[in-house]
Amino acid sequence: MCSLIKQFIVKLSSKEIFKVFSFTAMSAVIKMITNLVSVKVLAVFVGPSGVALLGQLINFSSIVQTIGSGGINRGVTKYTAEYYEQPINIKYLLSTSTKISIFLSVIIGFILIFFSEFLSLKILKTIEYSFVFVIFGFTLCFYTLNNQLLSILNGFKEYRKFVIVNIISSFVGLIFTVILVYLANIKGALIAAVTFQSITFFVSLFFVIKSPWFKKDFFLSKYNFVVANKLFHYSIMSIVSAFTVPISQILVRDFLTSAISLDAAGIWEGMNRISGMYLMLVTSSLGVYYLPKLSGIKTKKLLRKEIFNVYKFVLPIVMASIIIIFVSKELIVKLIFSDSFMEMQSLFSYQLIGDFFKISAWVLSFVLLAKAKTKLFIISEILFSLLFVILSFICISRFGLKGASIAYMLNYMLYFIIMVVIFRKLLFKKYSNGK
Repeated sequence: MCSLIKQFIVKLSSKEIFKVFSFTAMSAVIKMITNLVSVKVLAVFVGPSGVALLGQLINFSSIVQTIGSGGINRGVTKYTAEYYEQPINIKYLLSTSTKISIFLSVIIGFILIFFSEFLSLKILKTIEYSFVFVIFGFTLCFYTLNNQLLSILNGFKEYRKFVIVNIISSFVGLIFTVILVYLANIKGALIAAVTFQSITFFVSLFFVIKSPWFKKDFFLSKYNFVVANKLFHYSIMSIVSAFTVPISQILVRDFLTSAISLDAAGIWEGMNRISGMYLMLVTSSLGVYYLPKLSGIKTKKLLRKEIFNVYKFVLPIVMASIIIIFVSKELIVKLIFSDSFMEMQSLFSYQLIGDFFKISAWVLSFVLLAKAKTKLFIISEILFSLLFVILSFICISRFGLKGASIAYMLNYMLYFIIMVVIFRKLLFKKYSNGK
């Protein structure tokens, strides 16, 4: 029976993409709607300057959360998908990955608490918010355990349960954020930013506690160094991504603040939020499908076919979204934000073109991740994050606020070109024996 299932998974084509996309799109749409409401609340209560501060904290927290989990979540998904017929290896995988996550999250949590005032001053420019980092330190472990459970669900292809957990988590996160912002304004927003994903651990736990793999011996087996070594290949890639992308955004946001104003940095952050929300419909849905699928492909022909299937399905959706958003940009700014964000309209054309090339490159760069092409992935992440900062400094100095979106567009155009070259020249060599 298991072998038949395995053959079926390998032979699925674009129909599976549609099935998984349709199933997970519900979760993505709900998450997008809850994010829209959350952003609207933030825009009204804290304004552009508050949104800018929140962006700084979110970028920093994403770095910390990745380090706290060991950066192994994608590795857990990949190897869960590979080992689903091998109970012994699943035990080693789950026990080893859980031990890594708990150990690192506790250590990083203590560091956050001990250096809370220093971090508050460096990230948020005042020690007034040091308590946020203390709270973050105490709740970090719950965040890493939540991601561990979601990665396992994804790897086992329990899509229905995965979607339900994410939908409920989106509503819990929205309610949690709105209440805190209403009660404590910017302080509440900052607390919510670093804790709401930890709260959703209890939602995930409720849904997986009766799963056949959620057993004590699956998580309390011995630490396996072979499995750990495999996971750390993904750890290196995830941590590099966690550092490069958020740090580049922090640097650009700081430059916008010093060169123009904190409000300008908040407007640019708002533009990034719009990109993130509508692209999430594609990235979250394919993220569930794409990594487990790519992990099982062994031949050049199947790999190429899978990538083209994804492109044929994704790019028309992205193009349609871009056209609708551009035509409706004034309404979007008024609806999602407020009148103080109206300058954002000048950023849309450059940002949306950049989004198109970002998704086009993402489809290819994900292959590097799935096939553990560590060196290529790390070099590309560092190079293009650095290039984005350099282009931003040049373009902002020349064009003002819209220079940040021009730099974003140019960077992802170049990134896509390089991904095409890498994919054609290097990646296929490994699969040259495939038909």
